[in-house]
Amino acid sequence: MQSEEEERETIYRSVYGIQLLMVANPIFDEDKVVGSVVMIFPDIHPVAAAFDNFAPMIAEMFPEGASMYITSQTEFTYRYDSKKFGLPDIVVGSPLKDGSPDKEAITTRQPVVRELPFGFYNKPIQVMSYPLFEGNEVSGTFGMALPRQNAADLKEMANNLTRGLEEISAVIEQMATSAMQITNNESKLNSNINDILHLSEDINEITGFIKQIADETKMLGLNAAIEAARAGDVGKGFGAVAAEIRKLSDESKDTVANIKQSTDKIKRKISETSKVSELTLRSSEEQAAASQEITASIEEILSLADKLDSIAKDI
Repeated sequence: MQSEEEERETIYRSVYGIQLLMVANPIFDEDKVVGSVVMIFPDIHPVAAAFDNFAPMIAEMFPEGASMYITSQTEFTYRYDSKKFGLPDIVVGSPLKDGSPDKEAITTRQPVVRELPFGFYNKPIQVMSYPLFEGNEVSGTFGMALPRQNAADLKEMANNLTRGLEEISAVIEQMATSAMQITNNESKLNSNINDILHLSEDINEITGFIKQIADETKMLGLNAAIEAARAGDVGKGFGAVAAEIRKLSDESKDTVANIKQSTDKIKRKISETSKVSELTLRSSEEQAAASQEITASIEEILSLADKLDSIAKDI
């Protein structure tokens, strides 16, 4: 009335719980202002006023779809779900959840982008929430939710790949240990074989000695036959020949004992060699089983790679 012109004033949300626009126009009686007409309108934020027009267009542009919404300081006031993706748990008029990105955006007065776990809105999503200002006051938020199921699947597959590689690493380490054991066993086997060869050489020497004894015994027998032909007192030579034969007989017995000892050693070495062979066979079987495990793990990784490729094509 004092300015005699139309006056506008914004009444912020903190006064009545909703932002209002008050418009006052003077009433004239001829040239004199005699009163005023005051009209009060809800002051809708420009983003909210245009929401129904731009939300469908933007939400349908995302390959996996999107859900868009507007909130007041306390509750959801607008929501649009695309054909491919939506948040049916969010109902217009429902309160904002504590700890939600929208609550954080209102409190911090800053945009918030956050990955929400499955349990928050019953599906994995990424939420982008931007504070809406009316003057200097935050009146609510504009938000967008994008589906993250494919990303969650990719993450799970990546974890499976990691576990598969760890299992392969463990199996390879086990194979390396088995290979080391096989190498040690083969080394011991070679050593035992060399010992057997040396024993064989000893037996050959003993055999040669026995042959020599046999030859000498044969010669003594021949001499004994000659002496027998001479008869008479000359037969005394038989005593000397017999003594020599007994001496050679004793040496033969000792030689037989030596042969038995060598034979026993050969048996022990063969037994040890047999045990080493069993260990080598067992290690080989473990390597074969480990190879099968590696093959199975590789096949699983290839299958996961195919799934990752399929998901990548859909994103």
